[in-house]
Amino acid sequence: MVTYVKTAWGKEPVIVSSVVIALVAVALPWVSPYSRYSALMNERMPYHYPVPVRDDGNMPDIPVHPCDKEGDQLEWLKK
Repeated sequence: MVTYVKTAWGKEPVIVSSVVIALVAVALPWVSPYSRYSALMNERMPYHYPVPVRDDGNMPDIPVHPCDKEGDQLEWLKK
């Protein structure tokens, strides 16, 4: 194996280096701690985020826009 790599490197160094780069690219995600922690973070991250409720005319206690200072100002939360 070692003699084969030596002769291949002597004849075609570009092909040998590209094969080595490809092998490192395939093996690196399996040994990298970054891929493990990014996978853990992706598991914990929700796919659907809450959307503010909009007034459709049937909800008098909810403002039309989330920034409006209307409604009961979360009195139900204070009770």
